[in-house]
Amino acid sequence: MKTFEELGLSEPILRAVGELGYVEPMPVQEAVIPALLGEDGDLVALAQTGTGKTAAYGLPLLERTDVVRPEPQAVVLCPTRELCLQIATDLNDYARYIDGLRIQPVYGGSSIQSQIRSLKRGAHIIVATPGRLIDLMERGVARLDAVRYVVMDEADEMLNMGFSESID
Repeated sequence: MKTFEELGLSEPILRAVGELGYVEPMPVQEAVIPALLGEDGDLVALAQTGTGKTAAYGLPLLERTDVVRPEPQAVVLCPTRELCLQIATDLNDYARYIDGLRIQPVYGGSSIQSQIRSLKRGAHIIVATPGRLIDLMERGVARLDAVRYVVMDEADEMLNMGFSESID
């Protein structure tokens, strides 16, 4: 079993995950983190709930985000507002020592005006439900020109919920 240090994570992220009580990477993290830090390309990871998938993709996303560029560089799509908020919270916890990094959750059932204001202030990573993201794109607020990374968390659930057309 490797350590988080051996996976190639930076000091600010190592400090945050250490404070969160992460001692050793879970198997999905040990497999996925080096792959995502290594080279660009598609990756599919299948693991049960509670096995550390958010950190497996989230830590490399944070490593690869350029905080100097205030535009969205990554999008995490998820099926529900609850999961959207949980992912955004986790990413913010992992990024607590990365100065200037902005993570913005956007989802239905909450004030779109508030989300518009937050996106206009700048976001590096957008965590979104498909419908709300499309709405914000159509309004010209969520500009995804600079996005280099897209994560579909619980993609099977999004397809089961009928988001296929929205995801396309």
